[in-house]
Amino acid sequence: MPTDIEIAQAAILQKILPLASRRLDLPEDSLSPFGHYKAKLSLDEVQRLSARKDGHLVLVTAISPTPPGEGKTTTTVGLGDALNHIGKHAMICLREPSLGPCFGMKGGAAGGGRAQVVPMEDINLHFTGDFHAIGLANNLLAALIDNHIHHGNALHLDVRRITWRRVIDMNDRALREINVGLGGPGNGYPREDGFDIVVASEVMAIVCLATSLADLKRRLGNIVVGYTSQKRPVTARDLKADGAMAALLKDALAPNLVQTLEGNLAFVHGGPFANIAHGCNSLIATQTALKLADYVVTEAGFGADLGAEKFIDIKCRKGGLQPACAVLVATVRALKYHGGADPQKPGSDSLQALETGLANLQRHVENIQTLYGLPVIVSINRFDSDQAAEIAMIEAFCSSLGVPCVLATQWADGGAGAADLAHAVVRACEQGAAKPAELYADAEPLADKIRAIAEKVYRAAEVVFEPKALAQMLEWQAGGYGHFPVCIAKTQYSFSTDPMLRGAPIGHVLRVRELRLNAGAEFVVAICGDIMTMPGLPKVPSAERIDVDDAGRISGLF
Repeated sequence: MPTDIEIAQAAILQKILPLASRRLDLPEDSLSPFGHYKAKLSLDEVQRLSARKDGHLVLVTAISPTPPGEGKTTTTVGLGDALNHIGKHAMICLREPSLGPCFGMKGGAAGGGRAQVVPMEDINLHFTGDFHAIGLANNLLAALIDNHIHHGNALHLDVRRITWRRVIDMNDRALREINVGLGGPGNGYPREDGFDIVVASEVMAIVCLATSLADLKRRLGNIVVGYTSQKRPVTARDLKADGAMAALLKDALAPNLVQTLEGNLAFVHGGPFANIAHGCNSLIATQTALKLADYVVTEAGFGADLGAEKFIDIKCRKGGLQPACAVLVATVRALKYHGGADPQKPGSDSLQALETGLANLQRHVENIQTLYGLPVIVSINRFDSDQAAEIAMIEAFCSSLGVPCVLATQWADGGAGAADLAHAVVRACEQGAAKPAELYADAEPLADKIRAIAEKVYRAAEVVFEPKALAQMLEWQAGGYGHFPVCIAKTQYSFSTDPMLRGAPIGHVLRVRELRLNAGAEFVVAICGDIMTMPGLPKVPSAERIDVDDAGRISGLF
């Protein structure tokens, strides 16, 4: 059986400029090509399209995943292809993959099998350079902070209260906490610092929520980098950094256009982590796609407790988006895992484990329907190892919940394998039953917003704020930031903060150890449990399998 990369490399791609002109009626001079098969759409064209009517927005989310993931991106691509296959005009909006997971656990994130966005090697590696620009803008600000202190510190920044961290788009646990400025007076003032991964940075969030260059620059200027000894916030605008940062990011703000294996158009733009950041592709790409197509399929990262909640409470809130329905991706493998099966012991993956694990599916269905206000369709992403009895059990369970359930085979069959799912999505959109609902109001205090998510979505019994987090929260509430939404950073493997607490736990405690103010992105991050904003590589990283031959042909991405 061919691998994902072998399937992608065997595909015959269409040149992106004539394809976009023919399928989307975009003038070729509105696109800046990066080679033959990828391009950026100009911000002028984005603005010109803004007066058009919106199409239907479809969210693809998932149950709580296993470490390899459950095929959410593959389902998103397959559903987009399927909608076009049944005669609808559809586009796809995805995040750009981060090099950290590509060389760490995942080995790539452009879909799989016959449901991929291409050129997959480019998308999974450097693509159009957006992440590099974001990292450079972030680290320019870091350099300007230390330079300002070195040359007299006119803003009276307290070196003990600098909150801005450096970033790199690679999992590197050794950089989590570092000391800078060592080696004498010529190298600046020594202080503690640290690195986050690019996809967890506030600059990434800003690029993904900005709606124009002016909005981008405004948000960059509002970044709080630290505080004086009197605890007065110091911003990037105070450092006169916002203009240079915006200059580095002006091209990165323009959405990237590529195609699927079936020649359908897709925006792949932005990439905030879903377990650390808000986990959605850029707002500007989604808004533009809604002007260009009748159906837009987008994904939100990891399970619906993380991705879908942040999609509704951050992205839709900020962008005025109105999703029509949600597709909940489930796999037999993940449901067994949540029922107690040990993936290392095949004998433990019984029907009993599957039946027990269905509680996780039910919890996500209930949240999407009752909390987020969206019609939901369960899509079973089929694996070759799945048995008929297992599929039948999931279908019967969904029937008992009154929820449509569709078996999808887009990995093997492309758009045709998700045609039934596409028909179900069209029915849900045409019924117009969606009543998107936010979990909390802007005016509620930050503490109440965190409790609303913990108690309603996670079914936690209590939220405990550690002293540092409590002090930060009270300070920011008093400082005028209490109207911001909150972004919970926690493990993706459980509704709780314990990755080993599977299924649908109740009565657990959400422990908030730190809060970070993203004044430019306009949300507050609550870091919970043991989650890290700089991941580490696994014992056997995917990088060990990735290679390139003498002809420049890459292998090992999947």
